[in-house]
Amino acid sequence: MSHEASKPVVAKGKQPAEALQAFPQQMILSSLLPLAAILLALFIGAVLIYAVGINPWKAYRFLVYGAFGSPNSIAETIVKSCPLVLAGLGFAFAFRCGLFNIGAEGQLYLGALASILVGIYLKGLPAILHAPIAVIAAALAGGIWGAIPGYLKARFGISEIINTIMMNYIGIYFVSYLVHGPLREPPGYYPQTARIADTAAFPKLIEGTRLHAGVFVALLAAFLVYHILKNTTLGYQIKAVGYNREAARFGGINVSASFVVTMAISGALAGLAGANEMLGVQHRLLDGFSPGYGYDAIAVALLGRAHPAGVFLAALLFGSLRAGANMMQRSAAVPVQLIYIIQGLVVLFVIGSTFLMDRYAARAMKRRVA
Repeated sequence: MSHEASKPVVAKGKQPAEALQAFPQQMILSSLLPLAAILLALFIGAVLIYAVGINPWKAYRFLVYGAFGSPNSIAETIVKSCPLVLAGLGFAFAFRCGLFNIGAEGQLYLGALASILVGIYLKGLPAILHAPIAVIAAALAGGIWGAIPGYLKARFGISEIINTIMMNYIGIYFVSYLVHGPLREPPGYYPQTARIADTAAFPKLIEGTRLHAGVFVALLAAFLVYHILKNTTLGYQIKAVGYNREAARFGGINVSASFVVTMAISGALAGLAGANEMLGVQHRLLDGFSPGYGYDAIAVALLGRAHPAGVFLAALLFGSLRAGANMMQRSAAVPVQLIYIIQGLVVLFVIGSTFLMDRYAARAMKRRVA
């Protein structure tokens, strides 16, 4: 009798140990699946490269060399990653609140415009003040542009997806109008503004490369986003709204205010991406200066699982693909469009791997409960 009664007790005692054993397995799978998705995307890319009559090994060798083969290549990879880090953090921050900020491109353009206006027309400031003020102006412009769809969502329940997409066009074409008209450089030859003052430009970190101090802005933004989400009341409220809006509202959280604040911070981060490009690379506002950083940021955030560290690593991956694509195109005659196909495949497979991981975790939980 006592022997029979002891069996359930032993079984119950094993459940915590089984749960602890399953936890590292899930962590390992969660780490390996994105890597497997990247390798699978590269394999399919190799098949496509081979199909057009080019040696995939040669093509990828030039891709890696173009991204990491020299100090200048590494610098270019970092330079191309910085706007993706900032805009990706913006999308990830909104995503944590259950919002989809598709408007990073427009917010990036408004941030770029604000930084250029400060860089050109605010004169007589020392470098220690001029560049920071331009950065703050960019964050404010992007934040205001992001807060508008946040307010419309909170006040009228209008989809932030539709609003942010439409506001992309408004922001991009508004900047295009300005550089073709009122802000066109004095000679008027090209659709671009005058150069910013030297005091507003980010200093170069390595002479002979384009690596600039804007990398520290990206690192600081990643740290601040992590800190806000992990250690602050605001971060708790944002994540609570993202998990369950009705439960958050029942718990006393102002959901409407969370929408507005979250979208404002998300837009501010995208605005910083625009300032990073203007003050660190272009030094003047050009028509169509962005190669789609705001849209690629969505893929970067999804690949990074909306975590600041993951976003940073995903941005480095995309930045390396962008930096190496030119070398691969010049040296191996591989169409640069294949790089965008590989990027799309990476995101597709990562999303698929995430779905499989969730299914695996759900089944493991059912087995443990049973």
